[in-house]
Amino acid sequence: MIFVSENTNEPRKIDLAEAMRQKLQQKKEQQKNASKPGMNGSLQTKALRTQNNKKPNNQRRRTGGS
Repeated sequence: MIFVSENTNEPRKIDLAEAMRQKLQQKKEQQKNASKPGMNGSLQTKALRTQNNKKPNNQRRRTGGS
C-alpha cells in the first residue's frame, strides 16, 4: 500500500526571503544557460533602439540650393 500525504498536493508555504533566494537562483540559471555558445542570448539584455531613422533634410535640394 502507498500512503499519500495530504501536503503533497498543496504548495508548501515559504517566507519571503526563501522565495527571493529561489527566484535569484532561477535567474542565475537562466543567465548561465543563455550564455552557452550556440544559444541566442537573452533578448532582455539587448539595448533598445528606436525604429524611426532620422531622414536627411533635403530642403536645399528642393529649393535649388542657396
